[in-house]
Amino acid sequence: MDTDRTAVQWGPSPAQPPAYSAHVDTAVPPTAPVGSPYPPAGPPYPPAGPPYPQAAPPYSQAAPPYPPAGPAPGAFGANVHPQGGSGYGTNTSSPYNPPAPGVVYYNPEDPPPPPFEENELFDFGLENKMIRRAFIRKVFLVLTVQLMVTFAFVAVFTFAEPVKGFVRVNFWTYIVSYIVFFVSLCVISCCGNVRRKQPWNFVALAVLTLSLSYMVGMIASYHETDSVIMAVGITAVVCFTVVLFSLQTKYDFTSCHGVLFVCLIVLFVFGLLCIIIQNHILHIVYAGLGALIFTCFLAVDTQRLLGNKELALSPEEYIFGALNLYLDIINIFLYILSILGSSRSG
Repeated sequence: MDTDRTAVQWGPSPAQPPAYSAHVDTAVPPTAPVGSPYPPAGPPYPPAGPPYPQAAPPYSQAAPPYPPAGPAPGAFGANVHPQGGSGYGTNTSSPYNPPAPGVVYYNPEDPPPPPFEENELFDFGLENKMIRRAFIRKVFLVLTVQLMVTFAFVAVFTFAEPVKGFVRVNFWTYIVSYIVFFVSLCVISCCGNVRRKQPWNFVALAVLTLSLSYMVGMIASYHETDSVIMAVGITAVVCFTVVLFSLQTKYDFTSCHGVLFVCLIVLFVFGLLCIIIQNHILHIVYAGLGALIFTCFLAVDTQRLLGNKELALSPEEYIFGALNLYLDIINIFLYILSILGSSRSG
């Protein structure tokens, strides 16, 4: 049994399966399975669509930084600004280029206008009719109040006998009122900030008006009642006529201010002479010249309100304008009263 068993064990072995290398195709790489090469390569990715929509321009087209250049300047310069309206006709015979229609030329190198304190000849906007009328109304309103106060003093000092007797005895009150008047007149005339700034301009003008009204009333108390009434009437007629004539006439009285200033100096010297030489006729002549000179001053100061003459006042100077007219009228009244008083006493 053992032999059989051994024969079975060591006898010739049954047929073996073929080796793996017998089936290997040498044309195929050893790493790929035989008979099954790589599948044919297909499209690796789906077909690409359009990449991206076309981008818009990042910024809009910018406007030109400067306006297009205008035409070259003509013979009148480059600083021109067109204005509305029609210009003048073209003169072909002129050697210069005429201005374009409605063109205003100016020179930017011209100095600015001087302030009012340095040049009273400058027009401060009074070409505007509304400003001019408002300024004139304000001046005459202030003047009316001043004259009402002054002639109220004159009436009291003329018709009230106790007041007339008091002022004749206490002459020192006239001296005090004259000092107050002179100081207030210097303040208003020399201090421009005071006469333009409210309420100090009205305060200074009120002090001046009251002091001068007391002086005028005291002077009137030394004259007869009918002489005072006649002087008031004549003054009213003369001043009203001169003011209307000055507002309507085309003649420029302000151009005569230099001559009137010289006449005022002569009148002052003449007054000193009349104090030394006590002559009745000389006093009447002096009073007549004074009334005439201040009548001319009234015409000049009235035209200074208009703004279209050689001398003009600023619209802010309504206090100064009213003061000038007020002093002119009061001086005319005093000189006329002096003429009437001298003629009656003679």
